[in-house]
Amino acid sequence: MKQAEREEVWSRVSAQAESVFKDDDSLRGFLHFMADCTPQKTSNLLLLYAQNPEITHPRTFDKWKEAGRSIRSGEKGYTFYADQEYTKEDGTRGIGSTITKAYDIAQTRGPQPLPPQQHLPEEVIAAMIENSPVPLVISDQLPQGVQAQYVPRQRTIFVRNGMDETATICAIAREQAHADFDAVGSGYYRQAYAAQAYCAAYVVAQKFGLDTSAFHFDKVCQSYTEMSADDKRGFLGDVKRAAYSINWDIQRTFRDLEQAIQPDEFSVAAPKPAKAPKAKTENAPDR
Repeated sequence: MKQAEREEVWSRVSAQAESVFKDDDSLRGFLHFMADCTPQKTSNLLLLYAQNPEITHPRTFDKWKEAGRSIRSGEKGYTFYADQEYTKEDGTRGIGSTITKAYDIAQTRGPQPLPPQQHLPEEVIAAMIENSPVPLVISDQLPQGVQAQYVPRQRTIFVRNGMDETATICAIAREQAHADFDAVGSGYYRQAYAAQAYCAAYVVAQKFGLDTSAFHFDKVCQSYTEMSADDKRGFLGDVKRAAYSINWDIQRTFRDLEQAIQPDEFSVAAPKPAKAPKAKTENAPDR
């Protein structure tokens, strides 16, 4: 029964991977979900999206209990792959997965979580530059039509000067994805990862609430429609890995800024020391 359950769940994952590449709307919807949902393995993203595309923060019963939240009465969980430790034949410990149930945060009760902090586009750009995996150079010499380009030989991203903030963020994110793919060391060449980097840029832009209407995925879907379900999962895994890496670097910058020691505008002023009375001077007597 366990084997049959695994095969049935995996067939649902594969079917969703096929469905994602149906057209522009289907791929856009899944990438939007990837941006809004907390980080998950690719199989879970596909599995959860098929069950409810409104999920944003899924955890197992035990993980919610550890976080101090409880599941609301009557809520039904979503099929989910959870990590599970096991003992190998040589006695060492390994990590596998088991099929269980997860619950979205909307299905739980507990203290109201703090809303995510919003950041201005210029703050996002500054954070992308601060923790970029490779140097960024602002250039006035890029060819016409090139917003930004990662140059592997120099391990540098060149960015066109004078673009608006949204175009700048999207262009940098796309090229940082290329730099991430190059760092894997698996025979990188640009065209092989162009579509994945484009999709990763969409996920990053969506995560920060930018206008993503300029993105179009019909060409991506047409180019990859003949891929196997395994290859499609691999494609989405590449997108996820690059987008998560870029977002993690950006968030690291924001965390470092929050932890920096700064003056507090509501600090209590220290009392001024009392002035010592001036000593009286007397005229010396005449002799």
